[in-house]
Order: sequence, then structure tokens, then C-alpha cells
Amino acid sequence: MVTTNVNMDAEAYTAGDIQVLEGMEAVRKRPGMYIGGTGQSGLHHLVFEIVDNAVDEFMAGRASRADVHIRQDGTVCVRDDGHGIPIETHKATGRSAVETVMTTLHAGGKFGGKAYSVSGGLHGVGASVVNALSKWMRVEVYREGMVYHQEFSRGKPITDLLSAPLDDTEANRRGTSIMFQPDPEIFPSIDLDFNTLSQRFKEMAFLNKRMEIHFKSDWHVSLWPNNEVTYYFDGGIASFVSHLNENKSPLHKEPIYVEKQVNGTRVEAALQYTANFTEFVYAFANCINNVEGGTHLTGFRSALTRVLNDYGRKQKLLKDNEPNLAGEDTREGLTAVVSVKLGDPQFEGQTKEKLGNPEVRNQVEGVVAEALFTYLEEHPQDGRRIIDKCVTSQRARDAARKARDLIIRKNAMDGGSLPGKLADCSDKNPENCEIYLVEGESAGGTAKMGRDRANQAVLPLRGKILNVEKARADKMLAHEEIRALTIALGAGLGEDFNLAKLRYHRIIIMTDADVDGSHIRTLLLTFFFRNMHPLISRGHLYIAQPPLYKITAGKKEQWVYTESERERAVANLNGSSRFNIQRYKGLGEMTADQLWDTTMNPEDRTLLQVSQGDASDADHIFSVLMGDVVEPRRNFIQTHALEVKNLDV
Repeated sequence: MVTTNVNMDAEAYTAGDIQVLEGMEAVRKRPGMYIGGTGQSGLHHLVFEIVDNAVDEFMAGRASRADVHIRQDGTVCVRDDGHGIPIETHKATGRSAVETVMTTLHAGGKFGGKAYSVSGGLHGVGASVVNALSKWMRVEVYREGMVYHQEFSRGKPITDLLSAPLDDTEANRRGTSIMFQPDPEIFPSIDLDFNTLSQRFKEMAFLNKRMEIHFKSDWHVSLWPNNEVTYYFDGGIASFVSHLNENKSPLHKEPIYVEKQVNGTRVEAALQYTANFTEFVYAFANCINNVEGGTHLTGFRSALTRVLNDYGRKQKLLKDNEPNLAGEDTREGLTAVVSVKLGDPQFEGQTKEKLGNPEVRNQVEGVVAEALFTYLEEHPQDGRRIIDKCVTSQRARDAARKARDLIIRKNAMDGGSLPGKLADCSDKNPENCEIYLVEGESAGGTAKMGRDRANQAVLPLRGKILNVEKARADKMLAHEEIRALTIALGAGLGEDFNLAKLRYHRIIIMTDADVDGSHIRTLLLTFFFRNMHPLISRGHLYIAQPPLYKITAGKKEQWVYTESERERAVANLNGSSRFNIQRYKGLGEMTADQLWDTTMNPEDRTLLQVSQGDASDADHIFSVLMGDVVEPRRNFIQTHALEVKNLDV
């Protein structure tokens, strides 16, 4: 019998252990709950929160522009020309409205619906959270010939609300100006990305027709003189669609656009068909991107399917003995933006990824159906081109379905067998398993010998897979390597993709460190982005990092993975009498043990997780690099040539 002595005092749990966080303490203690994390995305979130307040002023009809300026010292300044934050004493807090808004969670003008009939920020935490996570903040309010200003530090006021008269040149100025410095105690690295910020501001300008957003960064010294940009779009989301399609081949010259107010909801939609094979639809509610859609997207899709079938039947473009077009048939090659603005949006989840208002579905469906049918009636040639594309898509979809059914039947006849060249792992729990997609049979054989057979699977890929950016689903499924890859992963593809059936929770692309390897990696990324996008959004896709060099000095060996590492290693060896550098361009040049030690051993390897920033930016890059139009690709290569001219491939 074993007796264990327990210190009861150490195990005691009393009321004294209950910690109460007041004011901004909770935000500083758990910043991830409010901004998602303390990395670069959380840092950007601070900027977006303040800019969103300026956008809310525009949507309320009180402002026309926002100016965003990052100073050389990293201070972020956001200024609008709205009415300005109220400066009167707040009854409940006994402090000025400015101080109340900046220091109190869930305090703002967006709850009652009087000051802001439409708003993206509904929780009243934006400005106060930014204040809590800032080393320093200054708020300036311009109203009625006066400027009111107050300073804060880490969520607490360090001055009272002070005032001064404006001089004659600024007597008519109005609005709010907020300056803040992100707190280095919260953010390990203050690293604002110009392109990420700029892309978001462009998107906001698209979604708010005729709002001007000016962005300048003196902090990004290396970008000068390209450190300043202004966004203003008369066409709003119609301009957005044209921008998304600038590297594609549209079937009709201008996007179809509609804007209408229905029972307090403002509905906007713009759509344009292209010769491409992928659907790209953005859904927004109160300028918030709902990446999982919602009732507005459902209404839009219903209108599209119903109207195209009705129009096709009416114009005899669909034969009587042919079935109706399915929803996916009507969306092939479609680029669209659906935006609704309403007073009381009901989002599913804290991240606002899906809109849940049931009334919005019928509102969007009615508005889009009426506008689309009218357009088709008035533009019969465009209507014929659109219906012809949908019918071609329907036939290709039927062929793809037959190909999928053939794969399923073949697997059933073979006892549900996996591809013969797949070396599977013994563990059947997907959470523990990973699969290496390896370039070439030779490297695949080496990886099979070097792997951990318990939880590492290897699928060799012969040659370059099909460029799916230029292929329909039926042609894609006819490609042997894509079929093998799809069967091995087990989750289907396209609209049939089911993440719950994924056989491996880490899919690792492992290619040679040369031009062909980069091309194969890009082809695979294109395939996954277009057909298995949840792999990226849920963090299941990775890129292996094999070494570039082995440096040998006497009996010592060192593997290096980048050119800069090689330069440092050589500099450290200059005192040695003799050393050798071996360049590894192919995975097959390494032995199984070397491949395990450098690239496959979870204890020592480096994996790059594939993630997606802005969806429209990602779509743009894939369209440019992998699409049919040559000129944009040439321009892209020429623009970025200097960045890669010294790259050793």
C-alpha cells in the first residue's frame, strides 16, 4: 500500500483565489479575446477598429472621408470629418462622453439605433479596447469652432478633457482624430504591413460608394515614394467586381448592378460572368465580410438559379427535355459581391462569419431576381452567352459526377482500396496523421524509407499536375495524379468537400528546391485553393522546408536552409583550413536518413503553414499567375523581378 502525503494548504481553493478584473484590466490580461491575438493580425485589428468608426460615420451620412497616417515613430493617426464624439458629461458615468467611450467596455452610440442606424461595430468595445492596448492615445474632437482633446495610457486617462478655440482657418472643421501607439508590453513585434492595411482600406472604399480613404505611411521608409494611396470609387461594389475580374475574360462588358432599400435594409449586389471555371462570391453585412455566407448569400443564390432557369425556358435556350440548371451550374465563372446594410444584424458566432437574419433572404432574393431578369431581357446577347456557359457547365458537371461515381465504384470493387503508390501510415486517427505529397517517384521512395510509418504517409506525384485554373471539373478528375490525391485524402472536392472525412490533419507539400519544384508547389496550391479551400482556412496545409546546403568541415556537418544561413555559416568557418559546401537541389539526392533528419523529423523539421490573408487578393494572384491572360502575368513578373533576381534556384 502506497501512502501519499498531500499539503492541504497548497490545494486549498477559497474566495481569495477569485480574481476580479475591472475596467481595461480584462482586455490587457486576455487581449486575444478581443482582437484575436497579439501577432500581426491583432495589431492590424487595432487600426481597423478605429477606421471602422470613421466608416460608421460615413454610413450614418455624417462624414465623407477618412485619413489614415502612420508616422515615422509608428504612431497611427485616424481622422474623419464626421460630427465628432460628443463631449458633454455622461449621466451614468459622471465623465465626459469622450472619456466614457474610450475607457468603458460596451459604451457607444450604436446600441439604441438613433445615432447609427447602420454599424459594423455593435458591441461598443472597439475604441476602448484599442485604448487599453495602446502605450499612448490622444483623442481630438472638432466641434463648433473648438477642439477638445484628452490623452490616455494603457486604458487610463492621463489628462482631463481640455479645450481650445480653433483659429480662423479651421473654424469650420469637424470630426474626430485618434492617435495611438500600440503597446510593446502587449505586442512582441510592432510590425504593421502596408499591403494588408491598404487592401482592407480599398475594400472599405469599394463597399462605401463615394467615400474617400487616404492612407499614408512614413513608418514604411523603404516604400517611399510609393507609401501613399487614396481610394475612392463612384461605382462602389460594381467597381469591386470589375477589379476582381481585371485579369479574367468577362462574358459581358459591365457588371450587373442593383441597389435598393427594402424595409430598412439596403441591398446591393453586383455580378459578372467570366470565361473562368471557378465561382468567387463575396458576402458582406454592414461592411463585415461574412466568409461563411448567411441568409443574404442564400437569397442571392436562389435568385440566380431561379431567374436563369426561367429566362432560359422562356427564350428556348433550355430544351424541354433537358433538366433545370442546378445552382452550381449557374455559378461557374461567376464573380459577385453581395452587400446588405441593416440596423440589427444577427451574426452567428463572435467572429461574425455568417449572417443569420431570416428576413434578409427574401429581401435579397427579390431585389436580385428583379434586376437580373430585367438585365437579361434588355441584353439578350449577354443572356444567351450566360445561359450557354451554364449549360456547358451542366454537361461538364454531369461528366465529372460520372467520373466521381466511377472512382467510388472502382474503390468499392477493390475493397475501398487507396492508390497503389500511396504508402499509408498505421495510425487511423486523422488528428495524429500526416501525408507528404512528394515530387517524383525517386524522392517518394526515399521518403517512404525515411518516414515514421506509424503516422506519416507518403504519396509520390509524377510530373506536374494539371493547372486547374484552366480546367473544368471533368477534365480535372480525368487527371491521374489528381484522382490519386483526391482518393488518398478521402474528403472529396469542390462543393462535395467534407472536412470531417479528411484522413490526415497535416497535408505537407514537399518539392525540390528548384524552378520545377516551385512550379509543382504552385500547381498544388492552386488545386487546393480552388477545390479544397477548407484545408487552407482550417490550417491543414503545410510546405516542407528541405535544406539547400550541407556544409562539411572535418567531421562536423551542418545543414543550412537559406542563403543567409549559408553566408553566416561560411563566415564562421573562415578560420577553418578546409570545408566543403554541397548544394541539394533534389530531394532524391539525400539518403533516407538525411531526409528524415532534415525535413521529416517532427522534432527538428521546419514546416510553413499555408494561410490566406485577404480572399480577393489571393484570388487575384492565382488568376494572374495561373490564368489564361498572359499580359497581367508578364507585368507581375516584371514588377517583382528585382525581388527574385538574386534567388538561387
